[in-house]
Amino acid sequence: MLIELPEGSSINSGRNASFPARSLEQIPTFPCAKLKLDQFFLQWLNDNQETVSALLDDVLSGRPVRGPAPAAGFSVSPLSPSTSHVLFSATPPLSPSAKQRSPLSPLSPQRRSLTASSLRKRSLASLPQFYFPKPTAEGEEEAKREFIQRVDSCFTKHPNGMMQKPFVDMVNEVCDLPLMVGYTLFQRLSGGQQSTVSKDSFMKFWTERPLMHAPLVDRVFHCFRQSGQEYLTYSDLHPLMDSILNYHPGLEFLKETAEFQKKYAETVVYRIFYSVNRSGTGRLTLRELRKSDFIEALEALDKEEDINKVLKYFSYEHFYVIYCKFWELDTDHDFQIDRNDLAHYGQCALSYQIIDRIFEQVPRPFSCKQDGKMGYEDFVWFILSEEDKSSDTALEYWFRCVDLDSDGCIRPREMWFFYEEQLKRMENLPNAETVHFEDVVCQLHDMLHPEVEGAYTLRDFKKKKPQSGLLFNALFNLDKFLKFENRDPFAMRAEAGEFAGLTEWDKFAKIEYYRLASEDDQEEVHIEAEEGPWGPDVDMAGR
Repeated sequence: MLIELPEGSSINSGRNASFPARSLEQIPTFPCAKLKLDQFFLQWLNDNQETVSALLDDVLSGRPVRGPAPAAGFSVSPLSPSTSHVLFSATPPLSPSAKQRSPLSPLSPQRRSLTASSLRKRSLASLPQFYFPKPTAEGEEEAKREFIQRVDSCFTKHPNGMMQKPFVDMVNEVCDLPLMVGYTLFQRLSGGQQSTVSKDSFMKFWTERPLMHAPLVDRVFHCFRQSGQEYLTYSDLHPLMDSILNYHPGLEFLKETAEFQKKYAETVVYRIFYSVNRSGTGRLTLRELRKSDFIEALEALDKEEDINKVLKYFSYEHFYVIYCKFWELDTDHDFQIDRNDLAHYGQCALSYQIIDRIFEQVPRPFSCKQDGKMGYEDFVWFILSEEDKSSDTALEYWFRCVDLDSDGCIRPREMWFFYEEQLKRMENLPNAETVHFEDVVCQLHDMLHPEVEGAYTLRDFKKKKPQSGLLFNALFNLDKFLKFENRDPFAMRAEAGEFAGLTEWDKFAKIEYYRLASEDDQEEVHIEAEEGPWGPDVDMAGR
């Protein structure tokens, strides 16, 4: 908009004319409206900084939060209502049982109003310790003396040795060991025959390792490992599983079925080595244990009575799904399956090419020694890799299958070797739209962005874990591939909300468990209907 100046003004009188003094006062400091708004915004931030800090103090200390009183000289426009209720509407009202305060009573003795002139400066919250320096020789001796004193005070009440319950409580409190590790350590030190553990045997074990100044993961590792070896094997975790089966309240219902106890323990150990033993050697090292979440899972066992809430490794529902899936394929129930059995997995979703690669033991040598047979341990590796292709172990499993020449790269010619069978299967399906190989390659290239065009390395897959499974599904799992191609974005969004925070494996296990449980309920109802209310041997006449 142009501003018309009166005739004869100093601006129109010439370029060198000077402005009158009054005109200089009227010139704004910020000629741009946006800059003026920025100035107001900065001023508002400075005025309210102390108010916000005081409110944060109330939140951190657990005191009820009140809306800030307007500063002196500030008035709310009559055209717009106060907006303080908007700030605090997200917090629920106080419980009726909460202590009532008089309107004249301040929230805290240090603060009687929330005006900027009377607010305290908020101190910085202390950060959790993130650097743990090695203790000095003097510090080690002091910590050692303190540890020995605490152990002595515990054993003073038990001069003839500690029984199981007080011993487990002692190592949990003094040594910070999870309860299930404490039960395992008791069995180890007592030899499984004695009912007590002496102070001398405990101190000898604890100081010889040495464990007094070791981190928690090191202490747990050395409680399991055998003397003379620096790794854990399957058998080293069996005492832990015995403790969990005997003492965790979530598994009491299994005590009457020794066979399923054994299978549950085996499955959990296989799952632990599947995720933690990244080298795949069957020898779990301390370094691998440090990089895992195994300790967190053990600590979760202490907090959760429902073992199904411990999704990592120990969930009984997960074991139930794995075992039932294997049982469905193992028709003769000899705990071995062949190519034809595995071909029925997932309603025949897998291609014959990938099944051949699995039975050629390319991704992993079988534990089953009979030719052409897959054992239960091998099936656990397979199903964990098939149902969650985003884990590192699964990516390595399937990468080795597809990398035909084992040169560390997957190229289009190797993809075509597997996709050709998929294409023929799609052509034979009614009402199925064929997806051309060129389209698949282009789509996957855009998803994964390989460092070298036309050559997918394992590193490329691990950089794009959520999308990596799509390539493998396209190559050998027709059911999952077609579901992705025909996906409904609204249904996917709803599913993502329902299973938020769960891995692909957790989601699969949850769905399958409810399906299997529903089938069992229907079967029981059917059997009861056939037998009648008086049992199978009694007819309606009561004979």
